[in-house]
Amino acid sequence: MGSDWRIMSLREAHVELIDCDHRTPPPAPTGYPYISIPDLRDGRIDVSRARRITAEHFREWTRRAKPQAHDVILSRRTNPGVTASVPSDLKFALGQNLVLLRTDGSVVDPRFLRWLVRGPDWWAQIQRHLNVGAVFDSLKCADIPDFRLRIPPLSEQRRIAELLTALDDKIDLNRRTCETLESMARAVFKSWFIDFDPVRAKAAGRDPGLPSHVADMFPDSFEDSELGEIPAGWRQGRLGDVLKQRIERCEPSADTESRPYVPIECISSGTLALGDARPGEDAKSSLIKFARSDLLFGAMRPYFHKVCIAPFDGTTRTTVFVLRPRRDGDFAFGTLWLHRRETIDYATQHSTGSTIPYAVWRGSLEDMLGVLPPPMVRDAFDVVARPLLGQLQEPYFQNKALTATRDTLLPALLSGTPE
Repeated sequence: MGSDWRIMSLREAHVELIDCDHRTPPPAPTGYPYISIPDLRDGRIDVSRARRITAEHFREWTRRAKPQAHDVILSRRTNPGVTASVPSDLKFALGQNLVLLRTDGSVVDPRFLRWLVRGPDWWAQIQRHLNVGAVFDSLKCADIPDFRLRIPPLSEQRRIAELLTALDDKIDLNRRTCETLESMARAVFKSWFIDFDPVRAKAAGRDPGLPSHVADMFPDSFEDSELGEIPAGWRQGRLGDVLKQRIERCEPSADTESRPYVPIECISSGTLALGDARPGEDAKSSLIKFARSDLLFGAMRPYFHKVCIAPFDGTTRTTVFVLRPRRDGDFAFGTLWLHRRETIDYATQHSTGSTIPYAVWRGSLEDMLGVLPPPMVRDAFDVVARPLLGQLQEPYFQNKALTATRDTLLPALLSGTPE
């Protein structure tokens, strides 16, 4: 550590703690995000599944704690010590058991604060002040300002923050790229198979805006079915007509140790891009194998909407369904049907278990009804959507390498060790 680095408390470093409002507002269909502990992920705020609150409740819940750019959100309970940085373009209210840390910039640069509270010294302070409870461990607001950390000079803080933030921004860019690719694929799926836009256009005598050989595959009229009005000549089908379950059980072995391990907690909610994986040595019991491009569906607590495309061969546990298309041309169609919110709701409604619900594939989720276009239409969709979905796999490897680099540099930089 350089001679000009100082060890001081957060209070001495002019880092203020701002507590949350100790109430919970009622949910609203739309509105401002109300951020809770599960919404803090890898140093960032994920609003994809955050509760929404009205503008009136937003104003009320931000009177006491109104997040500002470069503030740090700190979880005091459940995952005590976990933090996330507040971006400049997000307005939200703070949930219970969360607090804000805010620097005035005189001792700690605002852009450096997010990294200061993620290093080894920070976690040492968390362990020192942790209150171990019967249900949850927790931190006391009164203790946090007394956390003592090594603080480099402001010029050094800015250099460290610039380097680590550049890595983090690239990770986030990859995530955003995946979101865009998914949105594009979902938009085409919805247009062709939910709203039936090409059929409606042809029925109205309009150009459907597709290449002629694709447009010719769509009918120009509708017919009645148990599902309501569907394109003429199309039929009612089951999810199981498109996807099948793969169950290849295995025991821990040298083979499983050589494969990445993806338990359900590694699958991110709401995105088809895999979030994380563990070393094969962590795979201990109830294992099943999967192959690259298989679909992994989180069967335990299916309402968390955990569905992803496997970017490699690996293993998971029996709390995850391993699914694959019955025919190659159904990869994109089956993937996006499986990932729909309606499919998640169906899986949840037909789950077993009162305390911890589990989805059931055979005789349950596989029987979910939907509109089944002719194979040639599904093949045409695969040509459009599969390249988009295929691009979701590579960012996993890029982000894994970037995260490893960032997490290796972080403790070294915060200890004052030369790179």
